[in-house]
Amino acid sequence: MILIDGKKEAANLREELRKEVSSLKTKYNKVPGLTVILIGDLTPSQIYVRNKEKSAKEVGLKSEVIKYPDSVEEITILKKIYELNKDDTVSGILVQLPLPKHINKKKVIEAIIPEKDVDGFHPMNVGNLSSGYKSSVPCTPLGCYLLIKKVEPNLSGKKAVVIGRSNLNGKPMTQLLLKENCTVTITHSKTKDLKGECLKGDIVVAAVGIPELVRGDWIKKDSIVIDVGINKTEKGIVGDVAFDEVSKIAKAITPVPGGVGPMTIACLLKNTIECFKRLQS
Repeated sequence: MILIDGKKEAANLREELRKEVSSLKTKYNKVPGLTVILIGDLTPSQIYVRNKEKSAKEVGLKSEVIKYPDSVEEITILKKIYELNKDDTVSGILVQLPLPKHINKKKVIEAIIPEKDVDGFHPMNVGNLSSGYKSSVPCTPLGCYLLIKKVEPNLSGKKAVVIGRSNLNGKPMTQLLLKENCTVTITHSKTKDLKGECLKGDIVVAAVGIPELVRGDWIKKDSIVIDVGINKTEKGIVGDVAFDEVSKIAKAITPVPGGVGPMTIACLLKNTIECFKRLQS
C-alpha cells in the first residue's frame, strides 16, 4: 500500500515553484503577487491565511493580507477588489471564505476578474474548465489531481467515483478526471447504493464531510483513494474515509491530516504564478 504523502509532494511542488519564480523575476524584473482579503476573526480562516502567507513568501511571491472586521460593508470589499483588479503588482486575488452573512458571496466572487481569480471560482473559469479550455482550477481538486497522477500517470479508461458534488471540489474534480479520459460517476447524499457505486471505482475521491463514511468493504482492491474530508471528532481529526480499514485494501491512500491539505496551499501558489504568466502575455 502506498501512503500518499501530501506534505512531501507539496514541499516538492513548492521547490519547483520557487525556481520558477526566480526565473520569472529575471525575465520580467518583478515577481507574482498574491493578495488575500480576510474578513472577521474565525480561527480556521486566520490559521489558513497565515499558512498561505508563509508559503507564498517561501517561494518568493509578493504576499499581502488585507484584514477587515466582521462588520465591514459589502461595498467596501467590492471597492477594494476593483482596486486590486487594476493593480499591476497583484497577480492573484483571494477572498477567504466563509463570508459574514450580510456579504453576498456570488457578488464577491464575480467581482474578481477571471485573470486574477486564483481560487478558480469565477463563472468564466468554471465554464472554461468544463469546456476543456485554459482556466484557473480550484486548489483542492487540483491538489487531488496531482496526487492521483503521482501514483498513476495514465488515467485513461479508469473508473472514478467522486463523493460530493460541491462547486469547491466535486464538480471541478469531475472535470479534471474527464479530461484524463476517466469514466466519472458523481455521487452524493441522495445516491442510492453509495457503497455499490464506490466498489466500481479504480479511483475514489471522498469530499462529503461525513466522518469515516467510506468503509473498507466499500473499496475494491488496488484502488486509489483520495480523502478530502477534515472532520473534528472525539478521537481527533478524521477524514471521510475509515483509514485503518481502507488502507488494507487500497493500492494508495491519502492520510488525514497530511494528505490533500498541504497540496491545496501549494496549488494556490501554482495558480498565482499561472495567473501572473497569463497577465504578462
